[in-house]
Amino acid sequence: MNYDFPSGDMELTHILVVSDMDPARSFYQNVLGATVVREYGGTSCVLKFQGSWLLLVTGGGPSKDKPDVTFAPPQNLKSVSHAMTIRVSDCQKAYEILKSHGAEFLTPPVDWGAEIRCFFRDPDGHLLEISEAV
Repeated sequence: MNYDFPSGDMELTHILVVSDMDPARSFYQNVLGATVVREYGGTSCVLKFQGSWLLLVTGGGPSKDKPDVTFAPPQNLKSVSHAMTIRVSDCQKAYEILKSHGAEFLTPPVDWGAEIRCFFRDPDGHLLEISEAV
């Protein structure tokens, strides 16, 4: 099969819908160390983080290119449809550093045998995980 997609010039961007740009940008920049690449009118912020792109956008209703879709931050923090994992070499150390920068964890790191991991949330409730392969 001759298949030209994906091509070598593509990159993946994770879109996270946020309720307030300032605390969201501050979290990703000051807690996780992401680099702000550009911002658009206070409603979008492009960040580079660990070789990936993050696009923070404020919520909004349908548009011409998504006529039946509304962008909204997480509503029910006990139900997750998207999470990001950050692989680290030392979960306990990463936990302590992130916690000292203001990250709020659900629990301290838990050792599952093959990995040590723990979860935390951004200001809008998006779930993030740090994980160390053992």
